[in-house]
Amino acid sequence: MKKEFDTVLIEEGVHKKSSQLAALLKGRAGERHAVILQDFPDPDAISCGYAYRCLVEQWGIEVDLLYGGRISHQENIAMVNLLNISLIQYDADEIAPGRYQGSVFVDGQGTTSCLVERLQRANVPVLIVVDHHAQQEGLQPLFADIRPAVGACASIFVDYLREGIMPLVSSQEHRNLATALMHGIISETAALIEAQPVDFTAAAFLQPHCDRELLVEILHQQRSQKVMEVISVALENRVIRSGFCITGVGYLRAADRDALPQAADFLLTEETVHTAIVFGIVQSDEKEEIHGSLRTTKLTISPDQFLKETLGRMGSGSYYGGGKARAGGFEIPLGFLSGHDDAELSKLKWDTFKAKIQKKFFNKIGAEVM
Repeated sequence: MKKEFDTVLIEEGVHKKSSQLAALLKGRAGERHAVILQDFPDPDAISCGYAYRCLVEQWGIEVDLLYGGRISHQENIAMVNLLNISLIQYDADEIAPGRYQGSVFVDGQGTTSCLVERLQRANVPVLIVVDHHAQQEGLQPLFADIRPAVGACASIFVDYLREGIMPLVSSQEHRNLATALMHGIISETAALIEAQPVDFTAAAFLQPHCDRELLVEILHQQRSQKVMEVISVALENRVIRSGFCITGVGYLRAADRDALPQAADFLLTEETVHTAIVFGIVQSDEKEEIHGSLRTTKLTISPDQFLKETLGRMGSGSYYGGGKARAGGFEIPLGFLSGHDDAELSKLKWDTFKAKIQKKFFNKIGAEVM
């Protein structure tokens, strides 16, 4: 049977992915790698990037954790600060040729990062992809471990630790690492409600090594005033049809982008709703994109398939949206229409794109267009 990547699962017993990964890394000793997170990294991605940095230290590999957008969610900011995780917001035009000998993608396959083309122009080879989302097109790594059946990408990295690629010792860094991975699993699986057996196994392995006080502090961050405002707008503008709640929230600063998934999570608590979709136009300098978040409790809905079928592909062939079990997201560049306009033109632009996005989703679910 033909495979695009070598994505044999550990459960299949053919060979352990951790052994393949260790063999690859041993041959890259002394290099410098760029670990690419989503433009708006979540706890799962951050913890996986941190895990990669820790485990490759034994081969003398230096690592930069790069993202192209913002970290704005309260829990994410607390996680990075309290666990002393160094990330780099990469806003330079180009990546200097020769700076990195390889790129590594965790909790994503390049479709949610603006850095992919810059890495390609700098001739940085793609070494590794570790992800739990459905397989995407585009990247051709030397090593890939794609497991859509796993609740959190962090659980895949814990598998590597369990299999001995790096022992957890009683150091502050490894305590922080275990805490980060536990937070990644908890946040990605809705506090383990949507966890799979491998996620429970991973959490049990991490539990003795975690700093529980720090974990509690990270998990109990209050919502910001801006998030509450976005939730209020989402409630006011929502339209519910056949269990789908679809709402647009207007313009958002890039720094407030993480309010979208928080609003979707909140809307999903309404008793008549099984799927919530929240979207807005995210502004960053002169760049504008439509960003959206989907959350669902309906087992028959695949967010990945639903968003791909609804929104289609961009000119490059990549899909505008994708996802995993119970959650998904989409990003649609506005291109020529990007830019800060006067109030009247801005309203016209938002009304037009709002109507277009809503029409696509209404048509997909067979509901009447408002």
